[in-house]
Amino acid sequence: MYGAILGDIIGSRFEFDRGGWTKEFELFTDDCRFTDDSVMTVAVARALIEAGCDASDEEIKKACVRSMQEWGRRYPNAGYGARFIGWLFADDPKPYGSWGNGSAMRVSAAGWLYDTVERTLEAAAATAKVSHDHPEGIKGAECTAAVIFLARTGSSKEEIREYVIKEFEYDLSKSVDELRPFHRHDESCMDALPKALASFFEGDSYEDAVRNAVSLGGDTDTIAAIAGAMAEGMYTVPEELKKECGGRIPEDMVCVLNDFREAAGVI
Repeated sequence: MYGAILGDIIGSRFEFDRGGWTKEFELFTDDCRFTDDSVMTVAVARALIEAGCDASDEEIKKACVRSMQEWGRRYPNAGYGARFIGWLFADDPKPYGSWGNGSAMRVSAAGWLYDTVERTLEAAAATAKVSHDHPEGIKGAECTAAVIFLARTGSSKEEIREYVIKEFEYDLSKSVDELRPFHRHDESCMDALPKALASFFEGDSYEDAVRNAVSLGGDTDTIAAIAGAMAEGMYTVPEELKKECGGRIPEDMVCVLNDFREAAGVI
């Protein structure tokens, strides 16, 4: 989960096209902060840990609703969209047909906790359906989690690329350099996933993948969170970056990160 949270923090100061569409930038400044992407990533991780690996879809969904509302209300000013704010504070929250990229940016825990890609897809879909139940919202979450699973279990980038094209039919024909001129703030899964995937596939390290994502402009914190989550499955996140992450998020989030690492059996 460091991959997603660090991507969010690094990309946060460039959101809404506030960057120079370049890979050459200082990773951390005083303007970097965690956003709703990190809060919901932590919330979903906590939900999946508490539900357990054998939980049914309904049990996962109930756990996600409880945890996402708890964490969202704990950090109400993290930058949520208007419709999601309403969901967070609803007495009986219902999915609202969203295809927004929020389903993909919060799902990274599902890529680490399960033994098969099929189970990973089921859990990822369940985390999306509580709010982002449009087919594109569900697909974005499934794809992100599947890439993480395949990367961490030894698949090559070429194998992952073939899987993504076959199973999810995203257009991966454009490179990062080709995508960059078309920067715009678009919060849909249809925009974010091809950009995050290109950033991951072209990156040669965790940091390089995140720099690719930030350089694309637009919704940089979320694109970098998704690309960073994927890249963490393939590469080791440097210890200095993990330490930086721990110093930029509250202690309650650090506790969930530690619990998650134990539950997932990762260092």
